[in-house]
Amino acid sequence: MIKRLAKSIREFKAPSILCPLFIAGEVTMEVIIPMVMAKLLDEGINYKNAEGVVVGNAQSLWQIGLFLIFLVLVSITCGVLAGDFAAKASTGFARNLRHDMYYRIQNFSFANIDKFSTSSLVTRLTTDVTNVQNSYQMIIRIAIRSPLMMIFSLIMVFVINPQLGLIFVAVLPILAAGLLIIMKFAHPIFTLMLKTYDKLNRVVQENLRGIRVVKSFVREDKEREKFGEVSDATYKLATKAEKIIAFNMPLMQVCIYGVMLLVAWFGANFVVNTNEAALTTGELTSMFTYSMQILMNFMMLSMVFMMIVMSRASANRIVEVLNEESDITDPENPVTRIADGSIIFKDVNFSYSKDINKLCLTDIDLEIKSGETVGIIGGTGSSKSTLVQLVPRLYDTTSGEVLVGGKNVKEYSVKALRDAVAMVLQKNVLFSGTVRENLKWGNENATDDEINIALKSACAYDFVIKMPQGLDTYIEQGGTNVSGGQKQRLCIARALLKNPKILILDDSTSAVDTQTDAYIRNAMKEFLPETTKIIIAQRISSVEHADKIIVMDGGKISDVGTHEELLSKSEIYKEVYSSQTKGGVK
Repeated sequence: MIKRLAKSIREFKAPSILCPLFIAGEVTMEVIIPMVMAKLLDEGINYKNAEGVVVGNAQSLWQIGLFLIFLVLVSITCGVLAGDFAAKASTGFARNLRHDMYYRIQNFSFANIDKFSTSSLVTRLTTDVTNVQNSYQMIIRIAIRSPLMMIFSLIMVFVINPQLGLIFVAVLPILAAGLLIIMKFAHPIFTLMLKTYDKLNRVVQENLRGIRVVKSFVREDKEREKFGEVSDATYKLATKAEKIIAFNMPLMQVCIYGVMLLVAWFGANFVVNTNEAALTTGELTSMFTYSMQILMNFMMLSMVFMMIVMSRASANRIVEVLNEESDITDPENPVTRIADGSIIFKDVNFSYSKDINKLCLTDIDLEIKSGETVGIIGGTGSSKSTLVQLVPRLYDTTSGEVLVGGKNVKEYSVKALRDAVAMVLQKNVLFSGTVRENLKWGNENATDDEINIALKSACAYDFVIKMPQGLDTYIEQGGTNVSGGQKQRLCIARALLKNPKILILDDSTSAVDTQTDAYIRNAMKEFLPETTKIIIAQRISSVEHADKIIVMDGGKISDVGTHEELLSKSEIYKEVYSSQTKGGVK
């Protein structure tokens, strides 16, 4: 896991290394300062003359005082630079993590995205990365500073008085054991809490996307209740984890105050009983400082461990995404040229779970010639959409093969294949940006004349030119400021601009009237005469003029033929046709 995450540090290796170096400089200064303070006290303020009377030494005060100021300035400078480098390294690391995850997700197949879910991927890109960023900053700063400070301070304590040093040796194992116990119980709860965050994001995402439906069905109270339940579950898990971690503070305080009392008691006895022979007043003062340094830095180190416990679950989730291999990849020597738009399905079976016992498509054998217009019709759940998604390799077959242009789709470069196939999906999506920017998804080099031709073919030109800024009119996220029919026509125009070898319309004219639907189909014949056109529809009128019509039923091809042929031999087709033309009366 650490090795995989470390690959995202890249150009921020320098600040990641410089930060610990300046931390080491800061620690060195802070360890020396108490010794100098002890010297200032013993040789300056408590300086005794030959008779043993405390008279002070002004010269020593000035010399040691100036040296002390120098050490403080160096310590502050090192601390500021270390903080700056830590901030650059951690934020840069987080940026690279998000970059690597986002680009990884872009290469995922639909199956990979289904595995994680959209809400979970959003949580991993935001909350999880933030947790790892905070942890990384603490690792390169606090996790370096605290152990160094503890070790150096402990060495100085033993140099001053080995007997008092044994107090620290006795208390550190108690602190370490307590910390390990806390980590053991807290980590599983944080892992579960992050999964609950995924649910929280999903609820919010669904609610905001479907806000119009929520309001039209007056379901605000139900949605608030749903959000409240998952939010309450997150709160309870977070509280439970924090309660466990909260034991860290009283444990630290008991140890700190206990050590301070023991040092004060035994140290004072050494000063009084040995007349400062075994321990001077200045050294006792420095012992208090070193005591605080050791114990406070152990407390800081415990906070680092707590942060690592919290972020470990996040790090695992991030690595899951980074290590996920797309099940749709280019072959070793991919074909980049698609000869034509012919499509052949050979003994195709497909299951979303890859389980041969849970097939969505069964025994699919089908041939579509280049340039043909093919209609697909069937009931809800008959796997019409699943069938066409195998053509551009949005999913791969479980068994059998799909051929495009005479070659198995797995032999092509994924980019080349998808460039040759344009899909207008069942769920039409427009992105925030202008109409022109959305349409240029089909062809980024398209001229305004080409855009206008595509708009006219999709029956979208008339309403676009009436928009306030025409092609420069801003489309809100998800296309919320255009109607369903307008959104469908803009998506069709976007696909037409691609000038593909294969055009797939997945129930993408359901929101337009039959007259507009007919006009779009006629325009496509004229605009893309050599393109293979596959039209999935619920309306017979959308497919009745196709060269062939495929009737799907239960994941299988029930019948194939022209409109007239199917009326004579397909009971399913006749039933649908009768219900749509005669109101269901045969």
